[in-house]
Amino acid sequence: MNGMNWKTFVDSIRREAKTPARKSGAGLEKAMKNLLDKGPQKKGGYENKRAHFGDKEQNDISAPPGAGGGGALEEEVEPQSFESHDTLEPEIWEDEILRPEIRERLMVIANQFLEGLPISVEAKDVTLTGSLANYNWSNYSDVDLHIIVDFLDVDENRELVKAYFDNARMKWNNEHDIKIKGYDVEIYVEDAREDHKSSGVYSVMKGEWNKKPKRYLSTIDFPAARRKAEDFEFQVNIISNLITAGKNKVALKNIKRLKRKIKNMRRAGLESPQQEFSVENIAFKILRRNDTLGFLNDLKKRAYDDIMSIKEEPDGFYGDH
Repeated sequence: MNGMNWKTFVDSIRREAKTPARKSGAGLEKAMKNLLDKGPQKKGGYENKRAHFGDKEQNDISAPPGAGGGGALEEEVEPQSFESHDTLEPEIWEDEILRPEIRERLMVIANQFLEGLPISVEAKDVTLTGSLANYNWSNYSDVDLHIIVDFLDVDENRELVKAYFDNARMKWNNEHDIKIKGYDVEIYVEDAREDHKSSGVYSVMKGEWNKKPKRYLSTIDFPAARRKAEDFEFQVNIISNLITAGKNKVALKNIKRLKRKIKNMRRAGLESPQQEFSVENIAFKILRRNDTLGFLNDLKKRAYDDIMSIKEEPDGFYGDH
């Protein structure tokens, strides 16, 4: 099953909102974010393509460029991986039409995901977006499979419905490692009433383009994107040092601020004329590919766990009786 039933989910959100740590005006919205912010959505890219901070001890992690006492990132992201191609990925497309066997398999995956939900919901469309539906595909690309549903068919609280579907699809993405022609399949559930920012959207359900990407030469300011990413990497390193020093509450506050800045940065890039090729979006992709985003989520979990833990006292601390 891809998630808990609707009533159980709503009850768990309400219980979270009533805990002592959340009574100071945090309410339902923060309770949802707390429950659903469970780490990176990505399962990892191609072998030897991304840094894996989570496999290392804390003091073995190389500091980002510019950080005091540290070296370079464990993996550098090459500029060539962002270049635009003359054609769509030929393993996925034939004459700009999704290959029939791939289209059929993606529809099976989407339908089985919905069937695995403990609630009944109808897909309005199933789409393929992202770099594999565009000319900027690379070895880092994923099969971004979007299942379009009307959130109001589930409940009038669209934010709560979004949180529910995020929970379900994150669970699915963490449990499955399906590849199409070597590319990881990632499921997203999208509200039919929400405008999705992408220059290429292909309807897997209908077998046609909803929005066909344009082939054009794009000049990417990679040095500017790299500098922007390095600034975030430096801030992540500072947060790591805060946690090592036991300043977990300060670290959590900075993690929340930084995650919001990264989210706003990418949104601004996708809404700019350059869209996927904007400096902001390329910086976001650098942070995702070198696993800085995953490391930041790991830091959040570590800081929270440290705050909630009660440490053992040394032997003899309470004295002999």
